[in-house]
Amino acid sequence: MLADTEDLAALYAPAEYIVKWTTLPWEASEAHKLRRAVFCIEQGIFMGDDRDEIDERAQLLVALSCIAGMPEQVVGTVRIHEDEPGLWFGSRLAVHAAFRRHGKLGATLIRLAVTSAHALGCKTFLAHVQSQNAPLFHALNWTTLKEESLHGRPHHLMQADLGFYPPCTTPHSGFVTKASPMRSAA
Repeated sequence: MLADTEDLAALYAPAEYIVKWTTLPWEASEAHKLRRAVFCIEQGIFMGDDRDEIDERAQLLVALSCIAGMPEQVVGTVRIHEDEPGLWFGSRLAVHAAFRRHGKLGATLIRLAVTSAHALGCKTFLAHVQSQNAPLFHALNWTTLKEESLHGRPHHLMQADLGFYPPCTTPHSGFVTKASPMRSAA
C-alpha cells in the first residue's frame, strides 16, 4: 500500500537544521545563490547579483537542512561584519521560501550572528531590517533606532540587546534546531 503524498513529504522532510559559520566552499556558493534568489528574483531589490564590497570582509553563516543527520541543502543565510572596533552589522538575512515556516531558521541565524559577534568583542550589533521583518526582530530583543528607506524600501535600523545574546565561541559547529511539525491543510 502506497503512502499518500503528505505522508511521503513528512517522511522525507528534514528533521533538523544546522546553523553555523560557513566552512566549506559549497556552503558559501549555495548561500550566494540563495541570496540572489531572494533579493534579486523574488524581491527585485538588486539587479543580477546582491554582492557588494562588504562580502569581501564579512563572515557568512548558513542554515543547512539535514536528512539522516547529514547536511543536504543551504536553506538560510546571513552575513556579519565588524564595521569598526566593537561595532558589528548583520545583513542579507535570507531563508528559502519553502523553509520559512520550518524550525525557526531566521531566528536561529540571527541568534548565531549576534552571539558569535559578541564572542569576538562586539559592543553594538546593528542591522537594517526590512519593515515587514521588524516584528520578528522586536520579539528577539531588538530595538528600532530609526526608520529609513534603503534600496527604495522601508527599513528599520535596529540594535540587538546583547544581554539576551551570550557569547558563542563555537560558531563553526553552531546550533542545531529541530524542524517544526508539519501542519495539515485540512
